[in-house]
Parts: sequence; structure tokens; C-alpha cells
Amino acid sequence: MAAIGSLVFCTDCGNLLPVSKGNVKNILHCECCGAENRDTASKTTITESKPSDFPSLLRQKLSIVQSVERHKVQTEAVVNETCEKCGRTEVRYSAVQLRSADEGSTIFYTCDCGHKWNTNN
Repeated sequence: MAAIGSLVFCTDCGNLLPVSKGNVKNILHCECCGAENRDTASKTTITESKPSDFPSLLRQKLSIVQSVERHKVQTEAVVNETCEKCGRTEVRYSAVQLRSADEGSTIFYTCDCGHKWNTNN
């Protein structure tokens, strides 16, 4: 009997045998030729592959790795908004969706003087 993955075939006629019970002692009967076959589908088959086994144009383009330090990423934009503390008219802001999707986002403002405030859209 031959097994491919969990499929078990009769060694006499090659017919696909009934579903395996996962037990080595289980005898599978071929409905075509009547031969008795031992169940070998319960054996574990492990395969390994490397990325080079599946060449891809996309993988070749991504061969250059770019590393970014989290603290150096600029996530805020600049907007013309007046700071309540120092009167500066240009402050940084970022928008975050803190509430449910059908409600507006929360805008966090940060001034260079250190003053921070937020508004709900």
C-alpha cells in the first residue's frame, strides 16, 4: 500500500482506499479488488522548505532590508492651530480612532512649548 499524505492507495490495484482511522493496526479493505492493506496514513510526514525553493520576483525586489528606529519615525503633521498657552499658531497634531468606527477620531495637538490638548471630531 502507498500513502500520500493522508490518502492511502491499494498496493494491488492502486484504488483509493476508504478514509483512514489513524491507527497502524487498522486494516483497510479495497472495494475494487478486495485486497487487505495495512493503514500507513497514521505515520507523520514532515517536509521542510527554504524560501529559495519558491523563487518570486517580489521576494527578489524585497531583498534589501530597511531598518527604522521607532523613536525616529515622524508620526505627527503640522497644522495652523493656536496654542492656548503660548499663542504659537503652528502646532503638531496626530489623529487617533479611540471610539467606535461610526464616531469621529480624536485629534491630539502638541505645541513646541510643551502644551498638549485634544479635541473630538
